Amino acid sequence: MIKALRRPPRLKEGDRVAVVSPATPGPEDQLDKGLGVLRSWGLEPVEMPHVRETHPRLPYLAGSDGDRARDFEAAWADRSFTAVVCARGGYGAQRMIDLVDWAALADAEPKAFVGFSDVTALHEAIALRLGVATLHGPMPNWSRFIEGAAMQEHLRRSLFSPESVQTIAPPSARTLAPGRARGVTVGGCLSLLASGIGTPEHRDDCEGGILLLEDTGEDDYRVDRYLTQLRRSGWLGGVAGIVLGSWVENNGERRLHATLADLVGDLGVPVVEDFGFGHCTPSLTVPLGVPAVLDADAGTLAFEIPALR
Repeated sequence: MIKALRRPPRLKEGDRVAVVSPATPGPEDQLDKGLGVLRSWGLEPVEMPHVRETHPRLPYLAGSDGDRARDFEAAWADRSFTAVVCARGGYGAQRMIDLVDWAALADAEPKAFVGFSDVTALHEAIALRLGVATLHGPMPNWSRFIEGAAMQEHLRRSLFSPESVQTIAPPSARTLAPGRARGVTVGGCLSLLASGIGTPEHRDDCEGGILLLEDTGEDDYRVDRYLTQLRRSGWLGGVAGIVLGSWVENNGERRLHATLADLVGDLGVPVVEDFGFGHCTPSLTVPLGVPAVLDADAGTLAFEIPALR
């Protein structure tokens, strides 16, 4: 059964936030601009030691697995930080999870944690290892975040005044399967969830959960493969409802809609699509680990409590 998780404190002006790169490095000038956005909110972003590094042999990784793990570990353990913000996604978070000393972090004060895409692996690890709710949201070293005033504002409100965005109702939302459901939000990037099967951070199922799914750059048959793998593993068993986000740069909107309808539309639970979170512009910030009510007919996701306390 998916259970509600501990909520971190909300942010306020003057707070120090740790910036980590758990996956792929990004352009330094882009990161500078993204951190500038955080500073404009009155925050003090502090880069962990290896944020700007690139692995000497594997350029798709932001430094070694051990260095990325130590950065995350140090950031979470440091009481002076109110939040941990991932610089960007890409690939690599799964590689460093086993190198984090999760037992040493178990008693640390919960922190707001922000990221998406490849960071899905860390969302799941934080939920299962630390029992802390997180924010599936845009990251500072992402060109769309830098250019997207609307997504910046939604993230800022999610961090500073979460009650102001307690109900999410994007105009793009469409009903795929009607109904209402209550549950605790879980999920993220589809390919990461599927590739997590068999790992220590993979749940047995999503019983009682409202499952959020999105991805980018995947052909319809790949999306089919991921969803089929989750179905066959029993991971979708007992899910209360499904919220489908963005599928930008995937192969054919109509073909993908048919794939999604075929693989989740028959589960007998409410399903809403085009919900405006993930790799799209604008990209909404959606809490994970917080109880909510999904109304697929109205196209709304209403959280029963603010994501941050």
